[in-house]
Amino acid sequence: MSLIHGREKEAWIAEYPLLSPMLACKPVFWANPARRPFAEVADSLPFARREAEDAQARLERFAPFIAAKFPETVGSGGIIESPLVETPKFKAALEDLWKLKIPGRMLVKMDAALPISGSIKARGGIYEVLVVAESLAFTHKLLTPADDYAILAEPRFREFFSGFKLAVGSTGNLGLSVGIMGAALGFAVTVHMSADAQAWKKDLLRANGVTVIEYADDYSFAVAQGRKAAEADPLCHFVDDESSRSLFLGYSVAGLRLNAQLANLGIKADSRYPLYVHLPCGVGGGPGGVAFGLKHAFGDAAHCFFAEPINAPAMLLGLYTGLDEKASSTEFGIPLTTAADGLAVGAPSALVCRAMRPLLDGLYTMDDADLFTYLALAADTEGLKLEPSALAGVPGLRHTLEQGLLPTACPECACHIVWATGGNLVPQAQWQGYVERGGGGA
Repeated sequence: MSLIHGREKEAWIAEYPLLSPMLACKPVFWANPARRPFAEVADSLPFARREAEDAQARLERFAPFIAAKFPETVGSGGIIESPLVETPKFKAALEDLWKLKIPGRMLVKMDAALPISGSIKARGGIYEVLVVAESLAFTHKLLTPADDYAILAEPRFREFFSGFKLAVGSTGNLGLSVGIMGAALGFAVTVHMSADAQAWKKDLLRANGVTVIEYADDYSFAVAQGRKAAEADPLCHFVDDESSRSLFLGYSVAGLRLNAQLANLGIKADSRYPLYVHLPCGVGGGPGGVAFGLKHAFGDAAHCFFAEPINAPAMLLGLYTGLDEKASSTEFGIPLTTAADGLAVGAPSALVCRAMRPLLDGLYTMDDADLFTYLALAADTEGLKLEPSALAGVPGLRHTLEQGLLPTACPECACHIVWATGGNLVPQAQWQGYVERGGGGA
């Protein structure tokens, strides 16, 4: 019998009993025993609030360029942001499905509607491309922070950036964000795609002039191949989903901005009116960055949960066992097969594991079949167009109730936010197939 980090599988299960249902690919919930009050740990985290605020300021500097290059952002002045919508019909349908009354309000954060690349990766992926572009332009004395960044749309900048390359490994959505924005600036972009990546995402990248390299292997392999190729080219910047600070900080801006959106809906967020935020998780950068921003915006009033497929419990496996990035679901015998392609990751980010250990309230997993059921309900009740990965946070509403996590004095004071990470760019026929698979669309 092969050993896992020097121990037999049975020894791991004996010490970590939740592994038994996990390895049998059954849904589980895990409450994080290492979570601490935010004030106690804020200064010891690998990121600071100042860095998130710097990221927000950089995105504002680039807004004139984004508005000039992407007409769909003109209405927002070049700011890449998504709606926060209340979904009472979807909530009622879930209550009927589960035969439970869920106290409080339910909102969906529609990152599926983010402009340019239609997913949460439009935050981190696009942000890192902008960081690289700004640094190069500063270094070569072509740009200063005081300039109107709309000049970046001029042909002279496109010619300048064409001398540099970007590379990324992706299951799909991060590749779209890096590829579309990188190509718009003029970079030569290569996306290394895992076997889980959807064909339409590859086609869209190629239509934007991006080079796509496909592998008959998983996400980690695609990342490794992309990193290896970039290391051999001094003119190539590799967007490393597993360890990038820029990606994390780009995502964090979403958490900082949420307060204004809640206020517009007349929703408070404090110790009496807590937020329960449910975030789909792959390697961890997206949900980790958002959670970091939320903690700085709301402190302990924000309760953050990550959600993963039963066949890709990378972050849960890493945090639960303490193995962090050394945890491999396939090494433990969990087949990496899920329709939630954005979450099809076998091992988590070391950087995010360290940042989230004292911040995360819990983590849970769900079956693919449930994702399609929720997808169909969201479509039929609220007209939301989402991909399977985007529904991973939905079971969190049920878990917060069944685990006794809601405020006992006023459970109706709770506000649940399901972070819907992608879906608007899914081809209509394919999305309709998703709805029908979930039993909807009649």
